[in-house]
Amino acid sequence: MLLEPPYSSLNDLPAQLQQHGYVVVAPDQFYALSGHQENDWAQLAKTWQHLPPDEYLRDGGRYRQRRHASFVIKNTSVQLAPHRAHWQPVSYNALHGGIDRWFEPCEEEFVNSDALKDCLANLGRQLNQIKPATDDAWYVEVHQFRIDTTDGIGRPTPEGAHRDGVDFVAVLMLGRNKIKGGETRVFEANGPQGQRFTLNQSFSLMVLDDERVIHESTPIQPIDPDNGSHAWRDTLVVTFRRQGFQNSGQ
Repeated sequence: MLLEPPYSSLNDLPAQLQQHGYVVVAPDQFYALSGHQENDWAQLAKTWQHLPPDEYLRDGGRYRQRRHASFVIKNTSVQLAPHRAHWQPVSYNALHGGIDRWFEPCEEEFVNSDALKDCLANLGRQLNQIKPATDDAWYVEVHQFRIDTTDGIGRPTPEGAHRDGVDFVAVLMLGRNKIKGGETRVFEANGPQGQRFTLNQSFSLMVLDDERVIHESTPIQPIDPDNGSHAWRDTLVVTFRRQGFQNSGQ
């Protein structure tokens, strides 16, 4: 049985995020946040069909496909940054930290879309109400993920429960196809409280305060074990950081 997320209204997003360390909004509230309707996002979701394999999985898995892009948001301007490696310290990602991971860039149709740029700008304005961006700038990394079950199981977070070393993390559910599992778990970073639920609705959005909570998603399996190659989970993960991009020189 899937546990429904504790949905909040868009008007309550900053307050709920500040109070609990995370917030989830339903699709209609996400459309309002982004300023674009379902048909715009459904068109962009088609770019998830063209994600190359993640060549950096250290557990030997073949279940993850992804693309990556970076932006700088300053005031109302959303600028695509030159393509760069994704890097995390080992202290935040024990499995894949400490190495430059050069993922294929997101396709132009996606990174140049008004829907994505308006969403990033509007979400940045919401987050400014909690932690004003340094010099009015947010350093944003965008990750397109597809987790599939070709090998029988897929792991959305192979590193386990973790933080990302940023200020905020946003997870947009694009879609679930013929899978079970993939439960989201959010825990206090310095306390006993936790919450579990499943982002089951396409275009539902979860936002996390990365300094206050840790998170993970449980493995997924195909509903039909004989048809695992057609079972998958698509998400867009966006991180917001005030002190520049994380890089191996830190």
